[in-house]
Amino acid sequence: MSRPIAIAIHGGAGTILKAQMTPELERDYRQVLQKAVEAGHQILVAGGSAVDATVAAVTVMEDSPLFNAGKGSVLTHDEMVEMDASIMSGAGIDAGAVAGVRHIKNPIQLAKDVMTKSEHVMLIGDGAEKFAFSQEHEFTEQDYFFTDRRYEQLQSMKEKGLFALSESQYPDDRKHGTVGAVALDMNGNLAAATSTGGVTNKKYGRVGDSSVIGAGTYARNENVAVSATGMGEYFLRCTVASDVSARMRYLGESVHQASEAIIQGELKELGGEGGLIALDAQGKIHFGMNSSGMYRASVNTKGEMYVAIFADEMA
Repeated sequence: MSRPIAIAIHGGAGTILKAQMTPELERDYRQVLQKAVEAGHQILVAGGSAVDATVAAVTVMEDSPLFNAGKGSVLTHDEMVEMDASIMSGAGIDAGAVAGVRHIKNPIQLAKDVMTKSEHVMLIGDGAEKFAFSQEHEFTEQDYFFTDRRYEQLQSMKEKGLFALSESQYPDDRKHGTVGAVALDMNGNLAAATSTGGVTNKKYGRVGDSSVIGAGTYARNENVAVSATGMGEYFLRCTVASDVSARMRYLGESVHQASEAIIQGELKELGGEGGLIALDAQGKIHFGMNSSGMYRASVNTKGEMYVAIFADEMA
């Protein structure tokens, strides 16, 4: 007998205020979130894998200029796009990750290939792209990723002598734009996937938590799948995703208890802002955030869809 299926996604967390969101922009975000979660859910309904469902959902968001991943990625100090992504399969706790890729349209698809078609877990920079081309990923010019919005944002940060862990001068002010998905398939397999363009004006090949297994992404069957979004340096230091798993495994906490203990606990105490999505082996979904909003959506085990942006929108 097949088990329940469920999927949840996020498109970034941070200071997302209703007063700063135009009706048109809010509508656009909700439409893409719905499209992304539906893409993943359709795969689950058809009997597909949790891995494929998370990749499908994240790909939709990577292809949208609204999110800081793929097409909408922020620019580095050198006016380039450098993207990170990771995926983890709860079956066999297999994982794949890439960091600092510049010419791959969908880094999450490359991360999956690292997991399934290589002997490695993480590939970076030129090496990751050489592997990509060996797997017939197409070369994507930087022009594809360039948007006026991101260029203006970079110039603003350069003028201030800052690098941005968030967005600035836009309705989604101070948003940490990582995207991610977690899913449970009919065979009881869990998976998690995360993708990001990083931070504006970053230098020196900076890499955050999104490509690091255990920090931004984690999945283990009969346990939990987690994808995080926020201030990467803090999520790295707190190994947020694997800590949720550990609290559930060793302390017997629920997905809600474990997620809240971390997001509202040590992470917040250190000054880390952001959120996470988590899905347990029974299909229970939890959205945790210590910010005023997180772009998010889900389809639960009953087939009920939920799409939200602001913190006070209850599931």
